[in-house]
Amino acid sequence: MRFVINPDNKEAIYRQLVLQVDQALHSGKLKAGEQIPSMNELAAQLAISRETVKKAYGILVKKGLIHPKQGKGFYTADVNASTHPRVLVLFDKFSVYKQILFNAFAERLADAAEITILNHNQSIDLLEHYLDDNLDNFDYYVLAPHFPLDAGTQKRVVRQLSRIPYRKLIMLDRLQPDFPGQYGAVYQDFENDIYDGLSEGTQPAFPARRLRVLTLPMSLFGTHIIKGVNRFVSEHHVPAEYMTTVPNSIEKGDIFLVLNSQLDDGLVALTRRIQEAGLEIGRDVFIISYNESDMNELVLGGLTTVSADFREMGHIAADMILSRRMEKVHCPFHMHRRHTF
Repeated sequence: MRFVINPDNKEAIYRQLVLQVDQALHSGKLKAGEQIPSMNELAAQLAISRETVKKAYGILVKKGLIHPKQGKGFYTADVNASTHPRVLVLFDKFSVYKQILFNAFAERLADAAEITILNHNQSIDLLEHYLDDNLDNFDYYVLAPHFPLDAGTQKRVVRQLSRIPYRKLIMLDRLQPDFPGQYGAVYQDFENDIYDGLSEGTQPAFPARRLRVLTLPMSLFGTHIIKGVNRFVSEHHVPAEYMTTVPNSIEKGDIFLVLNSQLDDGLVALTRRIQEAGLEIGRDVFIISYNESDMNELVLGGLTTVSADFREMGHIAADMILSRRMEKVHCPFHMHRRHTF
């Protein structure tokens, strides 16, 4: 194997070396048991310091990709023999839905992997910090790429994702736009999903009443979801109204689509306002909420939802690791009809 240093690459030289060995082993260019140059030889070949090579080899040994033989040098390991890959999960925030997803992911992997979980809190600076500290330490990076949608931040997101080898990267919940490569992904299609989910409500019939959409302005993907709602109401000739707070006036026949978390103050305030109006949920006024959890079977006698299948999302991501096969899979999304609609 011939090592090459790219002076235009912003990655540190030792990381370039680590990545080259890693990729060569997994692509088959390097076979198990092959000898690689000694630290002194490689430092001389590339005109770099021995300490840089030592740091790279130390990481490769720690990752189980090479191993030293006393008095003989360094030899490549059998990467297919590893049964416990190290997995770093990077969520944007912890919520009941992320808990459902993570539990399904961890249960499917069982004892077949070592999992570490971190929260980047939708901060690109924090993601960069985590990758700086952990880019060489894990076999898979399972990431929810939920960050502000302004052009500057999205450009930085692509730059950070590009640091992770494709075969190690699995995106969850969102497919990063304009990011090519053979990485894994289990994602929602926010605009089309909400359209399809609401369309399920037309069977046997979606009552031609007013649809009142309650959302939060800080929702990252609210604009995408609203596009899908707009397409639905246009095609089904349903009058629609959008609001960020519960309205003072509620009329019989109103259908509310609650796009923020269904168990927060917004749903509580809406329920109280309906009761104050002397109306009954599920008979006079109807509620559809976004995202599904087990609690919805009990809320308001059964809360109707439109939602991705977060358990299935976790299972699919785990299966990619178990099979070592990266795919891009659209997560199932459905309406769960209960008492409120």
